[in-house]
Amino acid sequence: MPTPTDYLKKGALRVIEPAISFLARNNVSPNTITTVGTLLTVAAGVVYATGHIMTAGWIMAVTAFFDVVDGEVARRTGRSTVFGAFYDSTLDRVADGALMAGLTVFYATNPVHHSIYMMVVCLVGIIGTFLVSYTRARAESLGIDAKVGVMQRPERIVLLSAPQALFGLFWNGWVLIAIIILLTVTAWITAVQRIVFVHRNTKHADNKPIRIINDPTSPSPTTNPSKTTGMPAPRRAQS
Repeated sequence: MPTPTDYLKKGALRVIEPAISFLARNNVSPNTITTVGTLLTVAAGVVYATGHIMTAGWIMAVTAFFDVVDGEVARRTGRSTVFGAFYDSTLDRVADGALMAGLTVFYATNPVHHSIYMMVVCLVGIIGTFLVSYTRARAESLGIDAKVGVMQRPERIVLLSAPQALFGLFWNGWVLIAIIILLTVTAWITAVQRIVFVHRNTKHADNKPIRIINDPTSPSPTTNPSKTTGMPAPRRAQS
């Protein structure tokens, strides 16, 4: 079932269609678009750290353009690659970390809005955000599409841009506080939902024991990796 974010993305694609067509015609590299978008997001994180919350919100609104365009340009120019997907996902993690780190620095250094409690919330939010992406990536490596949960990346980007661009530190910063708490709580809820989803989908799978590389009961005709490399071989083939 389409989510509100899906409808929002379709509307945004109609608006930025001329820009997408221009970039595709000029054969602009999707990886370049991804890199520029990430650099702008990191810049937004720095602006968050300096306390210019409304400005950072507007910068984030611009980065949403790059977040949508890179994939569209890749598809239209036939340049969708495995490395491109890996690169995009990796830089997404850099962007997520930069934003929450910027907010952490803001609450650590701002003389008016300094708050140990909000620093802790931001740090917990960073962990939760990374767990959301990791649980999906790890599930996909097991052949499971775990794109489930109440808060995925498009929703996070919207919440980190629109309210800040419109309200900044309105109500003495309580709007920003509410957004950060919402992001942190929903990130952890989403991570748990994905863990439960994978558990349900693997519960009835064949319960084959994990192969031990150095298992003496399963000799291999190949040379023992620990002797070849001079390093102790890992205990498990899959961590």
